[in-house]
Amino acid sequence: MYHARFYGNHYEIGFQWGSRLAKHANYILNNIPFPITEERIGFAEECLPIYQEYFPEILDEIQGIADGQSCDVKLLQGLLFSIYAMPPACQCSCFAVSNENSIFFGRNSDFLTAIEKNNLNVIYRFPSDSFSFTGNTTAFVQMEDGVNEKGLAVGLTSVYPPSIRPGMNAGLLLRFFLEKCRSVDEVIFYLNKFPISSAQTFTVADASGNLAVLECYCDKVAVLRPIKEKPYVCATNRFHSDELSLVNTQGIDDWQAETRYQTLVNFLEAHTKEMTLEESKQLLRGEHGFLCQYDRATGKDTVWSVLYDLKEHQIYRTEKNPSRTDYKLDKRFPF
Repeated sequence: MYHARFYGNHYEIGFQWGSRLAKHANYILNNIPFPITEERIGFAEECLPIYQEYFPEILDEIQGIADGQSCDVKLLQGLLFSIYAMPPACQCSCFAVSNENSIFFGRNSDFLTAIEKNNLNVIYRFPSDSFSFTGNTTAFVQMEDGVNEKGLAVGLTSVYPPSIRPGMNAGLLLRFFLEKCRSVDEVIFYLNKFPISSAQTFTVADASGNLAVLECYCDKVAVLRPIKEKPYVCATNRFHSDELSLVNTQGIDDWQAETRYQTLVNFLEAHTKEMTLEESKQLLRGEHGFLCQYDRATGKDTVWSVLYDLKEHQIYRTEKNPSRTDYKLDKRFPF
């Protein structure tokens, strides 16, 4: 996993990253594992006005990368705006717990081993207008999980979309939440406001102990909150709300999403009220059922795992499969 720190406005950050890579003869468009087709570029062009209206800063960052790489910004947009929707991917597991003693957010990132060397951990700091955050991604610009300076943690799991249309996708929505939101309620407000392109869940937890799973695609947003007797939420790669469970796509390879979901539910039902940091790590390690026990020979694995302790303001991460590699405390981003 690469580690990068950025400071400046969005264009400056993009240019720093793009030019730094180019200096070492590392060109983003030469490392994409799929073609950027005319279909992707056309879809991105339809999404562009939506980003211009709701998240123009991210366009500045992408333009900065393009300038630093001396490449066509439309190709980067075609890549970044179409991910999660064309084609979809169905991996990853999230949970959040809020009890009298602790507020935990955990996420396993499951992906292809062939490109795990490109995984990225980042720290972004802005002079104004956006909250600083740290996050993790299998790509760049967009984020897949993270926590910001206000103690808001967010993680995504992708879902096979019943339909798509131009809008903001999972990784860029999550990036917006980290930059602009302080609380779960603010995330819900913006998610209901934005056009959405891909299908996904967002597991969200804030420093006050509020939790939610937000299931969404272009036609619907469903909000799942914990109840007092069960102070947890969790998600994998299927919808479980009454509103959206009927649109789940059947017969796809979702990396045992329902098995992983039941592992989370079964453990959290029994342990949430007194759940400890070590028990959270055990759950992510797969010690209480299938969650990360992939056969790497198939090209699939959990490629990182992260645990945000929102009450103690600590970040624990392993940059490989947690069942084989210990978590380490990351002190670089105080929040």
